Amino acid sequence: MALSHAQPGQPVDIQPLGPGLSAQPSSALFKAGDLEVMRLVLLAGKSMPPHQVAGTITVQCLEGRLDVTVDGQSHLLAAGQLLYLEGGVRHAVTALEDASALVTVVLKP
Repeated sequence: MALSHAQPGQPVDIQPLGPGLSAQPSSALFKAGDLEVMRLVLLAGKSMPPHQVAGTITVQCLEGRLDVTVDGQSHLLAAGQLLYLEGGVRHAVTALEDASALVTVVLKP
């Protein structure tokens, strides 16, 4: 089954998931020619291993707390905080508590 992405002009709900967070998977909200936006959902203690993407990214914590490790340095994000990373930077993300984040990736041609 193909993922359903938002269409141009279609509003997307990015409010915190609250008590339903643990039942929601991470999901791609939309992907355009040069931009991809995803909702990352991680339960406490779970992580995304170190990786990198070609384009610039932002990680905006919507709820919970995240630890984003970049070049061995830990950056703690709480709800309402945003972290910007240059493309090609190796990073990992760990949930310190159940959390969701809006992740934006600039796609390189």
